[in-house]
Amino acid sequence: MRRLPALVAALLLPAAQPLLWGTALSTASLLFSVAAAQAHTSVDALLEKARALKGKKGSERELIELADQVLAIRQSAEAYYLRAFAKDDLGDKQGVLADLNQAIAINPQYAVYYYNRGIAKSGLGDKQGAIADYSKAIDINPKFAEAYTNRGNAKSGLGDKQGAIFDYSQAIAINPQIAQAYNNRGNARFDLGDKQGAIADYSQAIAIKSDYTEAYNNRGLAKSHLGDKQGAIADYNQAIAIKPKYDAAYYNRGNANSDLGDMQGAIADYNQAIAIDPKNYFAYNNRGLAKDDLGDKQGAIADYNQVIAINPKSAEAYTNRGIAKSDLGDKQGAIADYNQAIAINPKDVLLYNNRGNAKSDLGDKQGAIADYTQAIAINPKYADAYKNRGIALEKTRDILSACKDWRVAASLGDLDAADWVKRQCQQIAFAHPLKLLP
Repeated sequence: MRRLPALVAALLLPAAQPLLWGTALSTASLLFSVAAAQAHTSVDALLEKARALKGKKGSERELIELADQVLAIRQSAEAYYLRAFAKDDLGDKQGVLADLNQAIAINPQYAVYYYNRGIAKSGLGDKQGAIADYSKAIDINPKFAEAYTNRGNAKSGLGDKQGAIFDYSQAIAINPQIAQAYNNRGNARFDLGDKQGAIADYSQAIAIKSDYTEAYNNRGLAKSHLGDKQGAIADYNQAIAIKPKYDAAYYNRGNANSDLGDMQGAIADYNQAIAIDPKNYFAYNNRGLAKDDLGDKQGAIADYNQVIAINPKSAEAYTNRGIAKSDLGDKQGAIADYNQAIAINPKDVLLYNNRGNAKSDLGDKQGAIADYTQAIAINPKYADAYKNRGIALEKTRDILSACKDWRVAASLGDLDAADWVKRQCQQIAFAHPLKLLP
């Protein structure tokens, strides 16, 4: 079964983005009453205190109280904006959105408000709304590189990889020192199959930010996909050296070690990934595969059990557990697992083929033939299903039908079936030769 790598995209977070203060308007012709002047001074003092608390862990409630005091005196876009930051730190996503809506209503020409509302919408799953806000921020400030970067993130999340690449390129043209833009453009190129282009972008991100663990991890993935497993491991090593608790790097290094045949090294890495994140069911699944390769079927089954406990919809875990049970002689247990996997993924031909094999081993030839037939219905060019159906048909003494299936399997490249055709089917004439569909 395939191993699922962890591709990490870096997002710009609102706490990392400095406030961009607007220019204060003033005129000598305005006359303030003493009370108004005192109120103005009070608001300025409160806002100054609130600014000093922005981003300070544990000060969120105090900042909210200061903003509330300002808003009790007068409407202030900045007070809503600062309160939104505090609410974000407290995890109140809807409250963030509500406050940024108020800030924009008061000052609809401030690009940073739209930018941060875009981040809030994206965090709530509203990618289209986020794109609209980032676009508005760019309309107001065409040099807003971070807005291009985050709009690219939203487009990428919606599957528009080319649109994302355009936005990342715009951000880089404005500010060539944005490492995240290179990293995320690399991710989009990776997804489009341009692994060399992705590596170039990850390398540039690392050149700008030498401790950029996500870029090392992602460059390792790209190298691994190009067959450079040792180069991939070197990048994962760098990521781990910088961030020893980086579970994705351990997981991906485990995959690379497995691909190189170092199952013990792979298991050690999956152990580390699981110790850091006990809910990483991909690591359990792949550790199970490594244990299986080493002959530890029971240990593999224990890992697949963990996957299913964490993610009951993992067809891969049911499939792999079924294979391990079958290898241990538990054909009924294997069939039960294949049934579960088929319920989750009814179009996977491997599952029908494997269930057919288990039924055949139990003597249920007709049940096996039905499963192989279902696999062929899904994929008419699946050689294994033709070969195995032929075997089941032969055991029911229908050698004519068996030879038909073996001929098809042989035409699809199966060498065993081709040999059986030569040894068992040469004297059988077919009134209607079977033709493959184009």
